[in-house]
Amino acid sequence: MPKLPLEGIRVLDSTYVFALPYAGGHLSDLGAEVIKIEGPGRPDVTRTGGYAGAFPENTWGEDWWNRPSTFNLINRGKRSLTLDLTDQRGRDLFRQLVAVSDVVMENFTPRVMRGWGLDYPNLKKIRPDIILVSNTGYGHGGGPYSSYPAQATTQEATHGHCWVTGYPGEAPSKAGASFVDFLSTWTAIFAIGAALRHRLRTGEGQWVDIGMYQTGVMFLSEYLMDASVNGRDGGRMGNRHPSRAPQGCYPAQGQDQWITLSVGDDQQWQALCGLIGREELAHDPRFSDVLSRLRHHDALDELLRPWTAKHDKYDLMHRLQGAGIPAGPVLTGRDVHFDPHYRSRGFLERVTYPTQRQMGARIFMGRPYKLSETPLQIRAPAPAFGQDNGPLLKELLGLEEDAYQKLAHDGIIATAPTSGEPSPTTPPERSVQTGALGEWDPHYRERLDL
Repeated sequence: MPKLPLEGIRVLDSTYVFALPYAGGHLSDLGAEVIKIEGPGRPDVTRTGGYAGAFPENTWGEDWWNRPSTFNLINRGKRSLTLDLTDQRGRDLFRQLVAVSDVVMENFTPRVMRGWGLDYPNLKKIRPDIILVSNTGYGHGGGPYSSYPAQATTQEATHGHCWVTGYPGEAPSKAGASFVDFLSTWTAIFAIGAALRHRLRTGEGQWVDIGMYQTGVMFLSEYLMDASVNGRDGGRMGNRHPSRAPQGCYPAQGQDQWITLSVGDDQQWQALCGLIGREELAHDPRFSDVLSRLRHHDALDELLRPWTAKHDKYDLMHRLQGAGIPAGPVLTGRDVHFDPHYRSRGFLERVTYPTQRQMGARIFMGRPYKLSETPLQIRAPAPAFGQDNGPLLKELLGLEEDAYQKLAHDGIIATAPTSGEPSPTTPPERSVQTGALGEWDPHYRERLDL
């Protein structure tokens, strides 16, 4: 196998939930040694099975903290070290790890690392070329919001996203998932690559200070330009587009099945009229050009819905695409697992757990890109809580056995969380009835060849 891009790079990942933990998982895919650091009494909250996660087969198991789906997706390929950073002994060991590492990632509010003496000026004293990545809601810059905690819903508000997300005349809406978290994931990966490149050329380290609300603003550039140049604030338009018509999400054949399509010019409109068997509509003055179609979009929707509802969403996508019209079926989570294009791209990867983990094989998302010269894959499952305490502290740092046992006795390290509890589970059939699950397939393992 060719050498991986980040082989030889060691990352200390003292982060929680989605944004930087997922960045760490991708850094591991790229070859880095990523050490996830959690407090014995402060395990990552995704270990509980909450945060859009689930337990395999809807059962906790004896080590429930190692099993939730979200944790295992995001933290694949890492090593696990538990370390109580509220204790001076834990912080001293962290400093020793910094001395033999390349990158440190943290997502505490600004006061925390500073209060522990682990902020960038202090880490530079340990290793001058260290790269520190801090991910907070509003950055470390000392502005009026810097000390505020943040969560995706509030972030989408402060970066302006939900102002343009939703339907006309209705309240602003959040995205279906934690949109801004994953913008910070990709921002961190890019910034770490740039910082490593800079260090290679100059020998200098770097502090990467990410303000999550700013990552969201970067994706609203057209609205910012419209506001500054034209004085327009933008607004909510549902599934429509300011200059393409018809565009929308339309019913397909079957219960709760949907197809999206987008017509950008007169040629595509004429092709669509031919597909639906209504060639005369191409010459209807209400629809003869883009501006006319935009003004009469409601009428277009009424014409299209009965036609799309007669067709399978995949078949309809192929027919529309064959006519040069951008279109795609609305895929559920189940659909993604069986979609032929995702499979042909190798995007869904099979990961097999050690027998003692009692997790069998699982399917996880890979990466949204491919490298031609260095094929990538998920290199290992997510770690069990504290599974690498011994190798990291005794072998990497040279800790004596007596000292190691003292840390375990005093709760500075652990192999099971000392706080927290699993999220409640509900029988899948009941979850479908209440709407918490859209669908439940008790034979999913067999269908996925697991």
